[in-house]
Amino acid sequence: MTTTYYVAFWNLENLFDIETAPLARRPEKLAKKIKKEIKGWTQAILDKKLVRLAEIIGKMNANQGPDILGVCEVENKHVMDLLKAELAPLGRNYEVVHEDSKDARGIDVAFLVDTAKFDVAETFAQFIVKRSATRDLFQVNLKTKPAGRDLIVVGNHWPSRSGGQYESAPYRMLAGETLAFWHQRMKEEKGKNVAIIAMGDFNDEPFDRSLTNYARSFRSKAKVRNARTPTFYNLMWPPIGERTGSHYFNNRPNMLDQFMVSRGMILNTAPLKVVDGSVKIEAFPEMINPGQYPRPVRFGRPFKSGKQDTSFTGTGYSDHFPISLELREA
Repeated sequence: MTTTYYVAFWNLENLFDIETAPLARRPEKLAKKIKKEIKGWTQAILDKKLVRLAEIIGKMNANQGPDILGVCEVENKHVMDLLKAELAPLGRNYEVVHEDSKDARGIDVAFLVDTAKFDVAETFAQFIVKRSATRDLFQVNLKTKPAGRDLIVVGNHWPSRSGGQYESAPYRMLAGETLAFWHQRMKEEKGKNVAIIAMGDFNDEPFDRSLTNYARSFRSKAKVRNARTPTFYNLMWPPIGERTGSHYFNNRPNMLDQFMVSRGMILNTAPLKVVDGSVKIEAFPEMINPGQYPRPVRFGRPFKSGKQDTSFTGTGYSDHFPISLELREA
């Protein structure tokens, strides 16, 4: 008997709590930093955003929703709890797994995990040490039910390209090196063939040095299987070949959102492995801009630089498309 699991990741684009939310507990420095971004971000607008996100999440996995959903750009556990509540019609036993980071804009990485299928064993925040605060690598150790097999998921939201792609590249190289370090530690603790999925918005593409040279992520299964040091198999090369992307910049597709898996998930004898050809960009028709370039339809912001943005309609979703894959457990 085999069990199939559906795993997804989505950059939700600025899922902030409301401007006056007591649960946000924003330090003074953070409140000042995002003041213009959240000005006018009312409960009604947040509710619209949650409804829109839940519509798409609920369509995944043949309208059943994902078994594991990794997300980024969420402000706190409270907004994750609100999203979980919006997904209640799916009948899932979702648990919110979240930890506050020290990011300069207060946005975090988090997971929704269906506890009918997985036990949440441990969580770790792996810090990236750089000059200014950034998101952590968020590691969640899971065990499948009922077999009790280890599955480690690592949520990533690497430093952005603001200030220039190449000028900011060293920060992402540092994030890649941090991920590689903890990859080594995971294998030492759990065994050389432990199942690991690193997922997230890496703000670089699979061929960039932060992924290849530093995170040790490759497109060749043979190279990953035969490597003496921990390496990842990057699952996003086939979509790149189709000239598509999870994000668009200047109307050019970018594959910033990625899944990478450890050697233990691509061995022929692996008890928990990726289903070949299952990786896809979840670009539902209503999410796609109808113009010349099939970029995501953004939810938008009610204010930009303190001025009313008349393009805000509350009918979009995010500036990223979700990505998904399937796992099979023997």
